[in-house]
Amino acid sequence: MRLFVAVNPPTRAIEELAAATASLRELPGADRLRWSETAGWHLTLAFLGDVPADEVPELSEKLATVAADHPRLRLRLAGGGTFGDRVLWCGVKGETSPLRRLADAVRDALDITDDHPFHPHLTLARSHHRAGGMRAMADAMNHFRGTEWEAGRIHLMRSETGFGPARYSVVKEWSL
Repeated sequence: MRLFVAVNPPTRAIEELAAATASLRELPGADRLRWSETAGWHLTLAFLGDVPADEVPELSEKLATVAADHPRLRLRLAGGGTFGDRVLWCGVKGETSPLRRLADAVRDALDITDDHPFHPHLTLARSHHRAGGMRAMADAMNHFRGTEWEAGRIHLMRSETGFGPARYSVVKEWSL
């Protein structure tokens, strides 16, 4: 199974962001991007990759311990940015320092080494061919400031890819 650990924003936050990003799809270059489905919007804490199903119970024990050691967080989706000319994202504001500590604890507990430091964000779109216009789309998101919400759970998620957009499902979840 292709797995990752995430915080899933509530429906209201997703709806606000969907409304705020609808006009981005009309901007130059937007037609060359692969847009993420709103049903799959999440904040990735750690990517595990392909994991045998028989390892899920051990992962679950470790994640339960991490969740029990961390508080609920007040977050909001806000602003936007890019990772080069490959990824367009929405930012996260609020208790981001504790969110970083949570992501670090997840990665430590699961022995995940990652050369990239955790950067709280929600991926909106990707490009495999260096689409132009991403910076303008990110700038158009500068005004966006969603409603604050409480992140009270972490989720072990399964990603299924193939034809069409990726599909995500919750394998297990834990309260913070």
